[in-house]
Amino acid sequence: MKKTIFAVSIFLLGTLTGLTALAESVNISEEQRAVLQRLAPGVEITPELMELMREITLNSNMTVDQRLQAIGRLSGMTDLPVDQRMAFKICIWDIAGRAGPVFAIAEQERIRMMQYGVNVEMIPFTNEGVMADELKAGRCDAALMSGMRARLFNTFSGTIDAVGALPTAQHMKTLLQVVAHPSNAGRMVQGEYVVLGVFPAGAAYIFVNDREINTLGKAAGKKVAVLDFDPMQARMISGIGATPVSTDITRAPGMFNNGVVDVLAAPLLAYEVLELYKGLEPNGGIIDYPLAQISMQLIGHRSKFPNEIAQLVREAAFERYDDIMEFINNEESRIPEKWMVSIPEEDKQEYETMMQDARIELRELGYYHPEMLHLQLRIRCRIEPDRSECTNPRE
Repeated sequence: MKKTIFAVSIFLLGTLTGLTALAESVNISEEQRAVLQRLAPGVEITPELMELMREITLNSNMTVDQRLQAIGRLSGMTDLPVDQRMAFKICIWDIAGRAGPVFAIAEQERIRMMQYGVNVEMIPFTNEGVMADELKAGRCDAALMSGMRARLFNTFSGTIDAVGALPTAQHMKTLLQVVAHPSNAGRMVQGEYVVLGVFPAGAAYIFVNDREINTLGKAAGKKVAVLDFDPMQARMISGIGATPVSTDITRAPGMFNNGVVDVLAAPLLAYEVLELYKGLEPNGGIIDYPLAQISMQLIGHRSKFPNEIAQLVREAAFERYDDIMEFINNEESRIPEKWMVSIPEEDKQEYETMMQDARIELRELGYYHPEMLHLQLRIRCRIEPDRSECTNPRE
């Protein structure tokens, strides 16, 4: 995989950060001028230079990489000694911490980032909740997290992972292309936070320790892992007669593998990394019906990453979609076919109806963003115009 979810986002962040005035008027404030001067000491920050860099930043005829290289040369950032470069703290959630694949890939990007005049300190976290608190406290300039966790910082982007809203990877790609478009830039800011990039992480499926649990009815009375920071999950599980067991992403796989819970929703990517095959043995399975297309999202402080600059980062994130999905598909193909549990078409329809009802209920409760749900509906109907919901839309 040429570029990855995490490496690309981290590398882009530092390169663009601090160039606040690039997408604004050339009549920059003294504070903005001071920031730029710290980024490029010895370079005369003239209105002409600002206008030229602004034109480069907004030039859609150039790739993001070309724009970054040009800005680095013009600003003088690439010529700075390492100890004179501004440093940024990017926190990365990797269940395996510093030894994990996510952090390892990010670490490999240090050399490339230095070529662009960027100095980034990457901090690994095995506990996503702790990392989110560090971001809130300002000890992380930006943080890479799951889309479900990102909902705490931006309801619009956090609704991307809505249950059943995106049936396939094709739907996900279309959505992320729309989300990365400048017309949605305003929705990427909420309060003091800005969404710097949204990346695909594959589909979530239901893992069961007994393959007979292949219908909603058979899930009644079973123990299901739900995330402790998301009370709505427990509410939905209780609604089908199952027993929610509160946990976090770090502990949930072990609980499934040790038989503490009977059911776990997880991406197929987790099969090998989290050794979920242990929980499937001997008679378990994976219900062959995706619950949702899930995402990883890079959330930053708006004060550090102005939305004009974040827009360029979001465009770059979408440029890597195909590379990322190639990696995901290769990993998912390693799962033995024996674990996949087919379900009847009528059961799939039952799932779809249940998930739509859940989305609407959660929308009314303010949990899901109505504009994102409507956008997802439009994409479903664009790809499958014969769907019944397209003639009688409820979202």
